[in-house]
Amino acid sequence: MARNLDLTALRSFAAVADAGGVTRAAGFLNLTQSAVSMQIKRLEEALDLQLLDRSGRTVGLTAAGEQMLGYARRLLALNDEAIARLTHKAFEGEIVLGVPADIVYPAIPKVLQRIHADYPRMRVTLVSSYTRRLKALFARGDCDVILTTEDSCGPEGETLIDLPLVWVGAPGGQAWKQRPLPLAFEHNCIFRVGVQEALDRAGIDWVMAVESDSTRSIEASVSADLAVHALVEGAEPRYMEPIPHGGALPELARTKINLYVADPSPSPVVGILADLVRKAFRGR
Repeated sequence: MARNLDLTALRSFAAVADAGGVTRAAGFLNLTQSAVSMQIKRLEEALDLQLLDRSGRTVGLTAAGEQMLGYARRLLALNDEAIARLTHKAFEGEIVLGVPADIVYPAIPKVLQRIHADYPRMRVTLVSSYTRRLKALFARGDCDVILTTEDSCGPEGETLIDLPLVWVGAPGGQAWKQRPLPLAFEHNCIFRVGVQEALDRAGIDWVMAVESDSTRSIEASVSADLAVHALVEGAEPRYMEPIPHGGALPELARTKINLYVADPSPSPVVGILADLVRKAFRGR
């Protein structure tokens, strides 16, 4: 049958070891000397080991006590960390994370899951929008952390990764073969103008077949093979796929995925969230 160590007794034992005696340890713990002595006795009986050497004028540690002290400190530190993370006011509240809709997957759900597991009292609100709006929200202090897709990076941000844009369409779709080429883009999509210019340089006629303020509307139209779209490489949803055009469509520009973090941060978890985002994108 498994036996459990008493954390209260371990704390008293560590205090005695650090203070060099039961009397001083009792003062540090705000307990009576007899209470500390009783806790040490219970710990020794539970382990069937003598932890304190009481033969001299001062209390010392036996060989078993020296070994137990290392375990005690580690157990107490882990206990205190868990209590602090789960109950301290610094680890509760709300963080607002802004991410362009087309790079939410696959990284961001894993980041949110990790934060929720480690800091269950902290609520992370995800704002999914286009880069220009996210930067405006960040400038007003309405977002604590944002990701952007941009040609360059502002002085207050950092570039996590540089990725190419790719043409995407319906799985096995034929819309990319049509001329003029039917396009589907949100009104405020930052890639829209660059895609049109690339087609103009290649001498390919195009038509804006689907326009919307809704990412879902664009995705539904493209997955129905009504038009084609452009996304950051690796960010296409399951119901779209990179178009195997074999050079029939022009190569598209690259884009930087940038990270902006509020300074000063309203919570230490903001920095932890930012680190998780860094690892998720740089790991690609």
